[in-house]
Amino acid sequence: MKTILVAEDNDSNYILMTYILRRSYQYLRAKNGREAIELVEKGGIDLVLMDVKMPEMDGLEATAKIKAKYPDLPIVALTANAFESDRQLALEAGCNDFLSKPVSGEKCLETIEKLIG
Repeated sequence: MKTILVAEDNDSNYILMTYILRRSYQYLRAKNGREAIELVEKGGIDLVLMDVKMPEMDGLEATAKIKAKYPDLPIVALTANAFESDRQLALEAGCNDFLSKPVSGEKCLETIEKLIG
């Protein structure tokens, strides 16, 4: 079973993501960008769902650092800011795709499937 890293500081958003992922994927949690980088470096992560706004290190900075070392690891930005400029910033940081919160379970699983089969 493939493993998804959910980088999300908000407990209720994390619980929603686990509900979406639980039948098809294993998952781990990072509460900030720094933790996300540490967990990716340990290995075994197939895809990252990256919240954009997090404490300590935001998701865009973490994405850029992860992509510098692991360019083939798919990262999907998760953000409540659904503006085109936010999408563009996420893609420029290295995200492969972008999902707006609140995340639709169906759309989330479709996006993951498209990226990691």
